[in-house]
Amino acid sequence: MDISLSGGALAGTLAALLVLFIVMILVLRNVYSKRTEKALQGEYQAADNADKSYLLNRAKYERLDVFSLSSTFFNFGLALAVGLSLLAFGWTQYSKEIFIPDGALELDEEIEMEPPRTAEPPPPPPPPPPPVIEEVPEEELIEEDPPEFEDTSIDEETVMEAPPEVKEEAAPPPPPPPPPPPPKPKVEEIFKVVEQMPLFPGCEDMGSYAEQKACADKKMLEFIYGNIKYPAIARENGVEGMAVVSFVVEKDGSVTDAKVVRNPGAKTGEEALRVVELMNTKGLKWSPGKQGGRNVRVQFNLPVKFKLE
Repeated sequence: MDISLSGGALAGTLAALLVLFIVMILVLRNVYSKRTEKALQGEYQAADNADKSYLLNRAKYERLDVFSLSSTFFNFGLALAVGLSLLAFGWTQYSKEIFIPDGALELDEEIEMEPPRTAEPPPPPPPPPPPVIEEVPEEELIEEDPPEFEDTSIDEETVMEAPPEVKEEAAPPPPPPPPPPPPKPKVEEIFKVVEQMPLFPGCEDMGSYAEQKACADKKMLEFIYGNIKYPAIARENGVEGMAVVSFVVEKDGSVTDAKVVRNPGAKTGEEALRVVELMNTKGLKWSPGKQGGRNVRVQFNLPVKFKLE
């Protein structure tokens, strides 16, 4: 037996059962109250049991014995418990339908950087203060005595003394040359278009590459638009548009170097970047791109459309 109930249907059924149970309690309470009043007035002191001893009766008023309906209450409780169990097992939580806009993966080949929108441009800086001109006092010219000239002429009788010899000390040996700088780490090339583009995980068991790509694109869009949260500031200001996040799918399938290359503003680009980085947080590994039969690094540009419903 296939029973599937939504949360609203289950709540309505439980509310109806609760009302029915309360009504039944009130009805039985009213019936037994009336019987008790009649018994106290002596209506049930008839001679039906006059020939029997009161010790043989199990109750003071046999016709008011509430235990006579114990089997009925037991069966009702059993049926109620079974019904509640069936309702509990039949409660089904339906997954929310993910809205994927038309042409979600359509993207222009050339991506131009768009600065985020701002309400008003910043004011220009204030002009610099004017320079302060200080008066320089005039300097007094001090007359100096003319220099005395010394006669340096020589003749045949002048004796010239040779300067003392200066012994040159040996120069220290030159320092050894510095070691050569370490070689720069080899940065592997990042491809934009390869023979087999990277694929979102979850479709590895499909047959051809075309089937895997169609399935991977669908799962990727379901992941993106299933985790995206429209920013409150963008919803309040009616901001719509397409944000583009660029990232690199490494050889091991991890996502690195994620950045926003097109931002409509109002926190939409940051939200798209958060969802892309969520792939590594949840441990999702892409099928890496292949070029010439080997895994290579591939740049992937992902458009995310924000549209108010």
